[in-house]
Amino acid sequence: MSDSANKLRLGALIALVVGSMVGGGIFSLPQNIAASASAGATLIGWLITGVGMLTLAFVFQTLANRKPNLDGGVYAYAKAGFGDYMGFSSAWGYWISAWIGNVSYMVLLFSTLGYFFPVFGEGNTLPAVICASVLLWLLHFLVLRGIKEAAFINTLTTIAKMVPLALFIIIAAIAFKMDVFTTDFWGESNAELGSVMDQVRKMMLVTVWVFIGIEGASIFSARAEKRSDVGKATVIGFVGVLLLLVLVNVLSQGILAQAQLAGLKNPSMAGVLEHVVGPWGAQLISIGLLVSLAGALLSWTLLCAEILFASARDHTMPEFLRKENANQVPVNALWLTNALIQLFLIITLFNSSTYLSLLYLATSMILVPYFWSSAYAVLLAVRGETYENAGGERNKDLVIALVSTLYAIWLVYAAGIQYLLLSALLYAPGAILFAKAKRELGQPIFTGVEKIIFLVVLIGAAIAAYGLYDGFLSL
Repeated sequence: MSDSANKLRLGALIALVVGSMVGGGIFSLPQNIAASASAGATLIGWLITGVGMLTLAFVFQTLANRKPNLDGGVYAYAKAGFGDYMGFSSAWGYWISAWIGNVSYMVLLFSTLGYFFPVFGEGNTLPAVICASVLLWLLHFLVLRGIKEAAFINTLTTIAKMVPLALFIIIAAIAFKMDVFTTDFWGESNAELGSVMDQVRKMMLVTVWVFIGIEGASIFSARAEKRSDVGKATVIGFVGVLLLLVLVNVLSQGILAQAQLAGLKNPSMAGVLEHVVGPWGAQLISIGLLVSLAGALLSWTLLCAEILFASARDHTMPEFLRKENANQVPVNALWLTNALIQLFLIITLFNSSTYLSLLYLATSMILVPYFWSSAYAVLLAVRGETYENAGGERNKDLVIALVSTLYAIWLVYAAGIQYLLLSALLYAPGAILFAKAKRELGQPIFTGVEKIIFLVVLIGAAIAAYGLYDGFLSL
């Protein structure tokens, strides 16, 4: 356990939430949303997303305050409520999602640098992969110096990335034209968009990707100076990022028509600002994206190592992942994570689409930990656990947890059966580490119910493997 000198304060926790959520997604948001939805459908989608994600933020806040003994956030809640294997699966899925996300950030970072230095191309050329590898190991050794030091640098990059975003919002607000925003408000002239509800569903799938990281503070709950700061950081960070996302998206739709936005190259914020102020606008956004990606890389490097360490500390993961260096950094967890990132960076040299396909797959995996966290909050409220003298508060938390759970279920459904099946291919091998952890404790690997769950995972993995072979599923 780290001493008080190494504890993280509220500001650092907020920066971890904001830093992990604001990566590359916001800079591509105008095009990503416009490709799926008109202005009217966008407003409906943001309303639903805002309510759903806000309830999830409140769930993390409630669980952080009511279960202060559960460190590590998403996986710990799944384990406490639904058993060791579900806890392990949540940690495993979250970890895979996090480190594959870092691969995509690396490629996007050097793809953006390709705007200034053509040798980097789309981020997967040999020079790009070499430089990305150097950056990866620089971050690795930075984190090895200490979690608090790395978190401080993350706070600085988080503040820096807000500057171009704030400038974009101010300029876009001045250039906003209501007649552009209201033209073909429901997308009726574009048959490819489909019905308003189809547009909302597709648009909301895009918004899921930009909200990943909302649980950042809860992952570091064991390192928080004050336990109550974990919940505060989650809600404050979420509200701030939601405001940024909505403003960037909606203001863009008042500058360029839906078809024009949909046709922009990413990062599409650059194209929007270039339309208003000229080439320097695109350069400003590109620089902002570079800073943002660098900060996000650091945030997710911290999160990757911490989720393995926290889950190893309570024997959900094998013992070797508990090892810390003199600076109290989970050194084995960090080496394992960055070795896999290095491997996948090399793979992007030979298959440029692999990292993108796996990113979407891994992002769908994070929906499962979100679901179990929400379901655990429902369980606490239904049982009345920790609510002995708080009847009104119990009812309020139950409603919030139910809404969050329904929202998580809807997201899993909206992601589609293909990604559920393919994610089973990544969940199934994790059982090897789960079995190792159980053997270290001298316990049976699975309970009766867990055997059934694991069998379902194996069946899903088998169907996915056959689907990839036969061609009815694809990455």
